[in-house]
Amino acid sequence: MDIATRVYNHKWKIDPIVRSLIDTDFYKLLMCQSVYRNKPDTEVRFSLINRSKHIPLAHLIDEAELREQLDHIRSLSLSRGESTWLRGNTFYGKRQMFRPDFMEWFEGLRLPPYELERKGDQYELTFEGKWPEVMLWEIPALAVLMELRSRAVINSMGRFELQVLYARAMTRVWEKIEHLREIDGLSIADFGTRRRHGFLWQDWCVQAMQEGLGDKFTGTSNCLIAMRREVEAIGTNAHELPMVYSALAEDDAGLAQAPYEVLSDWHDEHDGNLRIILPDTYGTEGFLERAPDWLAGWTGIRIDSGDPAEGAETAIRWWQARGEDPQQKRVIFSDGLDVAKIKELHAQFSGRTKISFGWGTLLTNDFRGLVPDDALAPFSLVCKAVAANGKPTVKLSDNPEKAMGPETEIDRYKRVFGVGAQASQAVIV
Repeated sequence: MDIATRVYNHKWKIDPIVRSLIDTDFYKLLMCQSVYRNKPDTEVRFSLINRSKHIPLAHLIDEAELREQLDHIRSLSLSRGESTWLRGNTFYGKRQMFRPDFMEWFEGLRLPPYELERKGDQYELTFEGKWPEVMLWEIPALAVLMELRSRAVINSMGRFELQVLYARAMTRVWEKIEHLREIDGLSIADFGTRRRHGFLWQDWCVQAMQEGLGDKFTGTSNCLIAMRREVEAIGTNAHELPMVYSALAEDDAGLAQAPYEVLSDWHDEHDGNLRIILPDTYGTEGFLERAPDWLAGWTGIRIDSGDPAEGAETAIRWWQARGEDPQQKRVIFSDGLDVAKIKELHAQFSGRTKISFGWGTLLTNDFRGLVPDDALAPFSLVCKAVAANGKPTVKLSDNPEKAMGPETEIDRYKRVFGVGAQASQAVIV
């Protein structure tokens, strides 16, 4: 594929940014099915949050074009081929991962309306309604904003300039792959949908990983690319579930139990590799200290904030204290990874536990230093559930720089979950 020519042709709008409702992360569909089963009538509000305030999205992106892309997403529905893939494919060794009642609902879904308003240099983009419907806006909304920003930067470039840009970016990705292929026992997946440079670029990166890493490349979080490239769709669950469950709690006692109620519902629905704990929503150490014994039997843990080595050491100590063998467990690292950190973590924990990596933004959006003023450098953009049934959500994280929610509620959550002083770390992406 000549990506430079295809990108150049975007100027004539031959390619919408989001092509399908399954141009999303696999974990969103898994979570959506769980929400559809357990909390279908919960009213939520999602909101776009640009953590990188120095990126003036409202100056870079034309509002009419943004609305055009969002309106196009609202016109999408599952194709027959996509439905057949979801209904009949084997995921994590399990056929019929998605139940017939959920698939019937999903096949009839159109995403609900959005609200868009310009506030100074930024856009305020919100989605409100039933949780199973609204939650599916998160990934396509991020994809649209990220790619429109990319298009705004490259719009003035000619075809040859674009060819050089993408040749340099391709060389960078391939050199990273060459370094990674040296790691014995590597297990790595593409987690880069949320903040990718663009769909075509993510698709190219997945193909490069397939060719360059072979069996060391375990799959992609992107369902559409997984279907088209015939690779595994990878993912389990995310912070959204405990954030909403916690907001629905009626008192402090209910709040303290909410993160475990999430995993109890998940336990009833899934087994095997899907039983991965994401413990950092309200602090990893406290979560594990209070965790019920049955959670120690789960497959593994995903480390997504704070110091990754410290998080893995905490998990290993917890398994040992619960009589579990860490060598039979899996630790998935997924926060701000690039080659040097992947090599470091693999060397530190190889042989002590099973290790996997979810490589995100610095796989699918590493254009740092390739254009003047570093105008294509990746930045931190999220779309989060900010309210549930009218009550605000909170996320504490193992990194206070990622905390979100009203200050009074943050203080309450810290008290309930016993979160003390935390070390701040720069949010890379």
